[in-house]
Amino acid sequence: MENLELGNVKLKWLKGGVTHLDGGAMFGVVPKPLWTRKYEVNDKNQIELRTDPIFIQAEGKNFLVESGIGNGKLNEKQKRNFGVLEESSLDAELERLGLTAADIDFVLMTHMHFDHACGLTKVIDGELTSVFPNAKIITSQVEWDEMRNPNIRSKSTYWRENWQGIEQQVEAFEKEWSFGPLKMIHTGGHSDGHSILIIEDGDSTVVHMADIMPTHAHQNPLWVMAYDDYPMDSIFAKQKWLEYGISRNAWFTFYHDSVYRAVKFDQDGKITESIERKK
Repeated sequence: MENLELGNVKLKWLKGGVTHLDGGAMFGVVPKPLWTRKYEVNDKNQIELRTDPIFIQAEGKNFLVESGIGNGKLNEKQKRNFGVLEESSLDAELERLGLTAADIDFVLMTHMHFDHACGLTKVIDGELTSVFPNAKIITSQVEWDEMRNPNIRSKSTYWRENWQGIEQQVEAFEKEWSFGPLKMIHTGGHSDGHSILIIEDGDSTVVHMADIMPTHAHQNPLWVMAYDDYPMDSIFAKQKWLEYGISRNAWFTFYHDSVYRAVKFDQDGKITESIERKK
């Protein structure tokens, strides 16, 4: 369990499962000889992508950034198609911290694609039930609306079973949401409702760009996914928040990266500090 401690804010990465997706889709129009220099690929042209929530303690509250891939939510065909070799062990991870899912106060959803949202619900006695019964689930209004009414493209990733059972817990925001040192900002890009998370704790800054920059290898603003619904919005947002973070010597944190949990970049895009994922 890797840690990042700021002045008054503590971050820990929990095991939420793993997927293996097509590297070409993950790097869009970037030629394979270029992106394979930066990120390992297997013989099926797939790259490993973690789905590991970030547990945050701040202001006396327990936050979770994303919910993981869940456990028992995917059938065998889905596991095979999405390269899911490991499901979530979130309950065991929270137990190690002396907590349960009932102790989570906020679940911060940058967006609600299945690989981020499957961990929000579970089936008990045939009924969809919230995994985090006492939490407020925070996402943008645009994202929440599309989650429940997906279009012909997005219906493959916005699943009814990931929102039914949590409707009363969702608090949707328009442009920004904040609590103490944490702020979510709607950016669009990867999805129309995609948001990022900024943490400002004294002189320390964390920028969590979620799927606008899913791994350290996506640091180039032009390297965006084929999965992005609005790639130009992704490019503009990534450029803006990279500049913001680098100017503040910020940590950039990741949900999907199989190599790093967090890195710092210099003005040339080189990694100057890092927290590696323990394998």
